[in-house]
Amino acid sequence: MKVHVEIDCTPEEARAFLGLPDVSKANSVYVDVISKAMKGAGSVDQVQEFAKNIAPMGQVGLKLFQQFMESGNAFAAGAGKKKDE
Repeated sequence: MKVHVEIDCTPEEARAFLGLPDVSKANSVYVDVISKAMKGAGSVDQVQEFAKNIAPMGQVGLKLFQQFMESGNAFAAGAGKKKDE
């Protein structure tokens, strides 16, 4: 039997429901800092250097994060199954 539940809520409501912290203030500070830094960039090289500083692992870091999320998802999907299956 499959049951589908559709919940209509805002991201803020979903975070509160799941007990996740409100990071909107930190996000706005982060966006302001990034915006100010990007306005000061005079060339493509400066933008690339800035990107390297804020994401030192670059593509490798993103790939590691993706693998982390996929393994967590696979674990959560398998956690509800019986060992007999």
